[in-house]
Amino acid sequence: MILRRVARPLLASIFIYGGIGMLRDTQGHAKAVEPFLTDTFDKVEGLVPDQVPRDPVTLVRIDAAVKIGAGLALASGKAPRLASLALIGTLVPTTLAAHRFWEIKDPAEKQAQQVQFLKNAGLAGGLLLAVSDTAGKPSLGWRARRAAKKAGQGADKLGRKASKRADKLSKKAEKALSH
Repeated sequence: MILRRVARPLLASIFIYGGIGMLRDTQGHAKAVEPFLTDTFDKVEGLVPDQVPRDPVTLVRIDAAVKIGAGLALASGKAPRLASLALIGTLVPTTLAAHRFWEIKDPAEKQAQQVQFLKNAGLAGGLLLAVSDTAGKPSLGWRARRAAKKAGQGADKLGRKASKRADKLSKKAEKALSH
């Protein structure tokens, strides 16, 4: 459908652009999110495996790579549902780290950050729609329910056949014993 071919690249463009910007100024982005990351890792101490990097620069680079890679996948229609899910996974922490308007005292800055927060919430809504978009094909859940129903019907049919066969054999055995 033409709508998907237009909408997906439009939705993906901000993530690709943002990811490139993050790679161009990794240090600046790392400095901006460092307080959030420190606070978050302190709160989840012991829950997050040691293999998960805690260095803000590394995390910003990973986030940028996911945004660019998943953005390109979404824009090109390659695994768009998975790409959208990955983008939501980067959008939520980015929004919570960079647009904490509730902590800002300056009214103008608070309003600017609130607008950015709400813009990201709108993007999350668009990504949720993209995650659920099956492009007119039945969802995996529907397919699984249908397969289970067919398997159940097949099992019922086999059960009836087996019961009929057992009745026939029982009658033959009775006949053979009575002679």
